[in-house]
Amino acid sequence: MQFIVFLIIGGVAGALAGRVVSGHGYGVLMDIVVGVIGAFIGGWLLSTVLGVSGGGLLISFIAAFVGAVILLWVVRLVTGNRAAA
Repeated sequence: MQFIVFLIIGGVAGALAGRVVSGHGYGVLMDIVVGVIGAFIGGWLLSTVLGVSGGGLLISFIAAFVGAVILLWVVRLVTGNRAAA
């Protein structure tokens, strides 16, 4: 059950991050992938930089969103593609 919640949070966070970074999403599957990878990045940043471990649904969503935005920013920086990641 937690895995499904993780995918839902990742999907929503990825969709929002895609819209914030580029103005549109990248499709349902890519939004979920970006959100899930972003959740790992955001969770790692929270625990390493801020020393926050655990948290509720809201903290998990914020971490996933921030991680997804960072991931999309890095992808755009590396690829140089401004229209899509």
